[in-house]
Amino acid sequence: MIVVTRLNGTRFALNPDLIERIHESPDTHLVTLDGAVYVVRESLADVVELIANYRAFVLRRAQDLPAATGHLLSLVPPPEDRPTTIRPGK
Repeated sequence: MIVVTRLNGTRFALNPDLIERIHESPDTHLVTLDGAVYVVRESLADVVELIANYRAFVLRRAQDLPAATGHLLSLVPPPEDRPTTIRPGK
């Protein structure tokens, strides 16, 4: 989450993955995927920097996690490589 400031001075946290676009004209408008618009005090450059720092933080935290053990994820084979199963009544 990034923390930004409304024009009235109140602060709130926003999931940067939900931001579709950012406008600066002259106030900064954050437009989310669902169409909500937030006008904030931070500049466009400041919001972009907050998002970059948030993503770097997430990557650093992921690197600190212990190595996975047990069943690792794998891709599902394409249909032509999968065994064919015929179900009765289908």
